[in-house]
Amino acid sequence: MTHTSKFTLAHARTGQAHRVKGLRAPSHAPEWIQWLEEIGFVDGEHVSVLARGLPGSDPLVIRIGQSTFALRKAEAECVELHDGMHAEQAA
Repeated sequence: MTHTSKFTLAHARTGQAHRVKGLRAPSHAPEWIQWLEEIGFVDGEHVSVLARGLPGSDPLVIRIGQSTFALRKAEAECVELHDGMHAEQAA
């Protein structure tokens, strides 16, 4: 199995605005995709990391649309983001 590097919410800088590109769940928790969609993580939605827990940057405080949530780093890894160049073009 080859691993391709994806830009995910877990790796986004605090305070930077992004757009959701898509979702991918780990094999042990496929239900995370539906749950993330239900709380607003859909293609094109604005998202940003507001803060990170200490130590270890877990959990993350996330702003998606007009809602704020705390996500575990593992959940944030499921949210793929457009890179900066594509996010600016989509805005």
